[in-house]
Amino acid sequence: MAVAKIGVIGAGTMGSGIALVAAQSGYEVRVVEVAPGPLEAGMKTIRRNLDRSVEKGRINEAVRADTLARLTPSTAMEDVAGVDLVVEAIIEKYEAKAELIRTLDEICQPSAILASNTSSISITRLGACTRRPGKVIGMHFFNPVPVMKLVEVISGVATGDETKHEVLALAQAMGKTAVVVEDYPGFVCNRLLIPMINEAAYTLMEGVASRESIDTVMKLGSNHPMGPLELADLIGLDVCLDIMRVLQQGTGDGKYRPCPLLVKMVAAGWLGRKSSRGFYEY
Repeated sequence: MAVAKIGVIGAGTMGSGIALVAAQSGYEVRVVEVAPGPLEAGMKTIRRNLDRSVEKGRINEAVRADTLARLTPSTAMEDVAGVDLVVEAIIEKYEAKAELIRTLDEICQPSAILASNTSSISITRLGACTRRPGKVIGMHFFNPVPVMKLVEVISGVATGDETKHEVLALAQAMGKTAVVVEDYPGFVCNRLLIPMINEAAYTLMEGVASRESIDTVMKLGSNHPMGPLELADLIGLDVCLDIMRVLQQGTGDGKYRPCPLLVKMVAAGWLGRKSSRGFYEY
């Protein structure tokens, strides 16, 4: 089955980015959000990104118009009934994703692939929520989606080879580099990245160095484009904490225990850039 129509559930940072890249790659895209406000915010982000591309000469007005014409915003989940593949890009909570996957299993045509943009949650568990586990797969994009080239493609224990090959081909058609990853907690990127952020939080909590010093050491000493605390604020401290808990619960290994400072900051609502305060103030 060649993918022609794509559904994206969630128009936040990740969902709007996935929808934009898919539409730019020539796919008909239906973007679904729970309410008009978040939906319009997501479409505004897409239009702003396209306007910036026009201003910088990367695309012309005709390409901008064609891209927008391929995007259909909606607040009705039923509007993805006829798509060939749907990507969920909602909050990083198993219960929420499982409920959505069950709903999509009921709504979507039997041939449709159900892909999750999860950054840590088991694809096997999500597939078990459906009557089509062979067509459930992980398609983990990275932020910002229009810029970052990587997509982690994660097969659950029941995911079919045909599904995997179709998703790998789709990622390539969207201009991404796809890496096949096994279904283990955190996959590859977040299994390495989030513990580093967690350790940076411990380093700050224990008074080893200031936030600025910690980030400078990693930028200049390890050639990272951003320090771990800056990056945590960009990702969202709540998302970092959720992933650490998935790692801790999924492996049963105490080394993944979330830093108490990270837990405390999330409890206070200090989530990073999106709340104007995290390890830094914005």
